[in-house]
Amino acid sequence: MARLNPFTRMPPAPTTTTTTTATPTTTGVGADDAAHPGPGPRPGPPVARVRGHHRSFGNLQVLRSVDLDVAPGEFVALLGRSGCGKSTLLRSLAHLDPVPAGEVQVTGRSAVAFQEPRLLPWRSVHENVALALLNGEQRAQRHDLAAATLREVGLEEKAQMWPRQLSGGQAQRASLARALVSSPDLLLLDEPFSALDALTRIEMHQLVIQLWRRHAMAVLIVTHDVDEALALADRVVVLDGGRVADTWSVDLPRSERTPEHPEIAPLRAEVLHTLGIRPTPPNPHVRPPPAPAWQPSPAASPPSWSRPCSPAARPAPPATRRP
Repeated sequence: MARLNPFTRMPPAPTTTTTTTATPTTTGVGADDAAHPGPGPRPGPPVARVRGHHRSFGNLQVLRSVDLDVAPGEFVALLGRSGCGKSTLLRSLAHLDPVPAGEVQVTGRSAVAFQEPRLLPWRSVHENVALALLNGEQRAQRHDLAAATLREVGLEEKAQMWPRQLSGGQAQRASLARALVSSPDLLLLDEPFSALDALTRIEMHQLVIQLWRRHAMAVLIVTHDVDEALALADRVVVLDGGRVADTWSVDLPRSERTPEHPEIAPLRAEVLHTLGIRPTPPNPHVRPPPAPAWQPSPAASPPSWSRPCSPAARPAPPATRRP
């Protein structure tokens, strides 16, 4: 059976307001997901729908007629240069800023984890997570739910500590727990791993994928990191000049999504090209090394002086006669 191309350029979102149905796929499910299959996009109305969205700050127009759908259970990465409107679009989806009627629709609960953990320093880690349910329907169960969520992110033993006692990675886990405790249908991540060291970022990537599989929620992550987007997302969206410039669907097992993979490497180059990044040109002031005067034939054996000598081929030392 022929293998399908795991990278499919997606058509732009429709400009009409007609309800569309997402096609179920096996995106993100591969050899590494056999035991814990990811949710992937599911059929049904989008969890988030953006149509003709505009945002301006004074005379500066940040978003220009943006169209975007996020299907239930889908993992979307939003890439773009600084100032292109990524975080502005996320704030619109989270309803943190006023949005014109009809331009942004979100079904169900949404929650946000920001680049900074934003934990209250005078509250314990447990209390910071429980505060997310203080005014909700689950107010009475907030302490039990906070304890369970901290256990999910590996902070059960840190529950009674103060935020200043946490490392950067632990603080981000607490911020993630605060967003997850309300069981959102849409989790919004605004560059939450950009300030972490490389090893901690890898651990947080694995944690987010585990939580996404377990809770089957839709996730939209804003990032500057192309490799992070390709490693995590079902779909990569590039925002440029306040508009959606291009979109790719990634249908490759996450365990195979390394920069050296023969199918990831060209996709990575295409995404970087869309972002305006070109390969580094060769240094014109450095001359290439001259070719050696003598080139051995490929079929010829190496010279004897370079051939290693095995112990069996070494001459035996001369026998010595005992007196």
